Amino acid sequence: MMKKEWNAWLKEGAVIYCAIYTVTTIANSVLYLMQGIRNDPNGNWHELTRAAIVLIGVLAYELAVHLKVKNILLKAAIVYGVTMPLVFLTVWLSGFIEPLSDGALMDITVNYSGLFVVVSIIAAVSEKMNQKK
Repeated sequence: MMKKEWNAWLKEGAVIYCAIYTVTTIANSVLYLMQGIRNDPNGNWHELTRAAIVLIGVLAYELAVHLKVKNILLKAAIVYGVTMPLVFLTVWLSGFIEPLSDGALMDITVNYSGLFVVVSIIAAVSEKMNQKK
């Protein structure tokens, strides 16, 4: 039973990961082309960083959906507590490739936390609406 559930998680996560990475990469390329930039000035390291950040986002989603914790606030705290350090680690490691801006860690904290709160609110409202049906 557990193996079947684990395989379902992996399959679902892989499909979501591929879709998000593909859409963000194509959108990034289109935006560059619209600006007349034919090559990504950030290069291949930028692509690998994007891949890592998308992976962390998919991990957050999979944990939120499949974590067997009833209390939604506790579930959100656990997911945030697991994924935020991974985001910090990714940004910190990228600093070894190219210099980080002075506010890089603050920027990622605000951006990730803000997005996390918005998605959590949407998920909570959606769950409440589904319970009423």
